[in-house]
Amino acid sequence: MRIYLAGPDVFLPDASAIAAAKKAICARHGAEGVFPTDPIESAAADAADSRWLEIYLRNEAHIRACDALVANLTPFRGPSADAGTVYELGFMRALGRPVAGYSNSGQGFTQRTRHFLGAGLRPGPGGGWADAEGLALEDFGCHDNLMIDGGIVAAGGILVAREVPEARRWQALEGFEACVAALKRGRLAP
Repeated sequence: MRIYLAGPDVFLPDASAIAAAKKAICARHGAEGVFPTDPIESAAADAADSRWLEIYLRNEAHIRACDALVANLTPFRGPSADAGTVYELGFMRALGRPVAGYSNSGQGFTQRTRHFLGAGLRPGPGGGWADAEGLALEDFGCHDNLMIDGGIVAAGGILVAREVPEARRWQALEGFEACVAALKRGRLAP
């Protein structure tokens, strides 16, 4: 089983160390981890006229070549998961392949969003909350936006959310390993 390792990990200063650690966990469970920066042949990427498009096309080629995906959904630069990671998770879901996610934040989406917005919050229509522009906050008790949680649940996947110390937010891999183990046990259905 080849597992695409989606997440904002590529932006970390120790990205290669995190990639190696995740690949080692996959190998221990009899799978192959595929990190976004791994080399892959892609004629379309080779022909791209810009670096960003080349990266996109190589990542898409990796996703198409994998059997499943585990996404790092730890909040990134705000209260929600990394937008690129969310796209990759949805792309794999649309291919009909198993997806799972983990987050090193145990707080729910509404709580994180309220904290992020701070003083700009006010009571919203229907007893919920609204931001300074009067836009309602999503409050369904999900870990992240309902489309992220829903995509994982609809795929038969798992979302493991654990609170870890801030200093280990990007290095803690217990949730990741739980996702890989679930994939290998066949607990995730396409």
